[in-house]
Amino acid sequence: MLDFSTDTLSPEEAERLRSVFEPLTQSVRELMDATVRSDADADSITAAKAEIESATARLRSKQLEKTWGLRFTTEGEWLPWANAVVGLRNPVAPPLTVVLEAKDYVWSEFSLGAAYEGPPNHAHGGVCAMILDHVLGEVSSNDGTTRFTGTINVKYVRPTPLGKLRAEARIVRTEGFKAYGVAHIADDQGVTIEAEGIFIQPKWARG
Repeated sequence: MLDFSTDTLSPEEAERLRSVFEPLTQSVRELMDATVRSDADADSITAAKAEIESATARLRSKQLEKTWGLRFTTEGEWLPWANAVVGLRNPVAPPLTVVLEAKDYVWSEFSLGAAYEGPPNHAHGGVCAMILDHVLGEVSSNDGTTRFTGTINVKYVRPTPLGKLRAEARIVRTEGFKAYGVAHIADDQGVTIEAEGIFIQPKWARG
């Protein structure tokens, strides 16, 4: 039982929550991968289904009224824990850890498993596009300016294999409320998918 509100978290409370939910999320990621790959017999699958439903009911015993949403610690640390790309509490997220190496450049090394398959043994193109949109969004806001996706164009150079990958994104220029960025995903043989996008500061954030 948590003895504090999750609406406003101190860094210590956030770390405590991290220690509780991060292992759970990773276990669910393993479950997703195991479900996709399973070749177990019908009895084993039926038993697993009952165990999963029991665990789901236990987690449903107390739920947030809405989604996790936009949350920060009392020290200003952003907690994007429900995000579909980097979310600590979202088992759909691969997840990515995005390294902000410079104000105009970020990168991430990550792995995509069976749950992200599109063509046989390769990542779904939509998943790759989502990842590129995210890293472009992060680098476009890395100067302290909130910016959201305006447009993004994706070029599929060749199929992206499942497994270990690297994403990179950089800002090539800014003009007024807009930032222009480029990004790509690569495996050990080179680039598989490229993107370019325009990210725009919303009106409410322009001061």
